[in-house]
Amino acid sequence: MNPTIELLKSHRSIRKFTDQKIPRELLVELVRAGQAAATSSHVQAYSVIHVKNPANREQIAELAGGQSYVATASDFLVFCADMKRPTEASERTGANVVRGMTEQLLVASIDAALMAQNVAIAAESEGLGICYIGGIRNNPQAISDLLKLPEHVYPVFGMCLGYPAHEPDIKPRLPVEAILKEDYYCDDSELVGAFDDTMQTYYSQRRGGNKDSTWSQNLSPLFDSKLRAHMREFLTQRGFEMK
Repeated sequence: MNPTIELLKSHRSIRKFTDQKIPRELLVELVRAGQAAATSSHVQAYSVIHVKNPANREQIAELAGGQSYVATASDFLVFCADMKRPTEASERTGANVVRGMTEQLLVASIDAALMAQNVAIAAESEGLGICYIGGIRNNPQAISDLLKLPEHVYPVFGMCLGYPAHEPDIKPRLPVEAILKEDYYCDDSELVGAFDDTMQTYYSQRRGGNKDSTWSQNLSPLFDSKLRAHMREFLTQRGFEMK
């Protein structure tokens, strides 16, 4: 298998970092690599906030659910879906711009995710570790205020970057047969059941702590309590009216 595929398959989230700082030149190159990602119609509907202020990093760590590595990583980036720049650019040409469409929310969110994943892969190719921080959506308004985000821009997730201080086990993924469906959607409950057994074994044996749980059990809070019901109102207030 070629080195790129091996690198992709070796991903793991890093939450402990050394004190070594990422050179500014390398960080900029990682962002440039992110910009090379596919983008819908060349809209490039994203902005990245490099949070350098230590006090702001500490505040975001708490707002994101007490994730201390937000403050201790070498660098912390917030990837934002940005429809302000492209709509204003279009408006300056005289176009009759329509804002607040659901498709615009999707385009900007997907663009930001594709761009961030390029950054992640580029970082890991340089020996860095990363950890996505979806917890910034716990308090998106407070974080938007802290980062002075304008209307039509919202924070999608954060990313910690730094030199790894630990080497966690690679977390198993669903079998490809459950994901890759031929011609039509088909039931995969048996494959999920087998994967639950795989994950239970992984959790019981992994380095750095173990627990007695399965993949399906871990999903429960995501669908009955951690629903972030505030997001719809927040996005509407940001100008993403989902019309």
